[in-house]
Amino acid sequence: MAFTTDITRFETGFAQRMESLMDVLRTQRARRAAFRRTYDELSVLNDRELNDLGISRADISTIARQAASEI
Repeated sequence: MAFTTDITRFETGFAQRMESLMDVLRTQRARRAAFRRTYDELSVLNDRELNDLGISRADISTIARQAASEI
């Protein structure tokens, strides 16, 4: 009987770890999508439009990273 209990506990722990891993992967995927979306949207702007927003082309990666970290 103890053996069955141990297996059940192991399976439950494994399922929880897998769910936790899936949550991490979903979060990483959402962050990557937010980074890519922000980066792409800012990259299509010309230098004058970026200047009107108060950012330089060199700041695009930093801004996209900040947007992704807010998820």
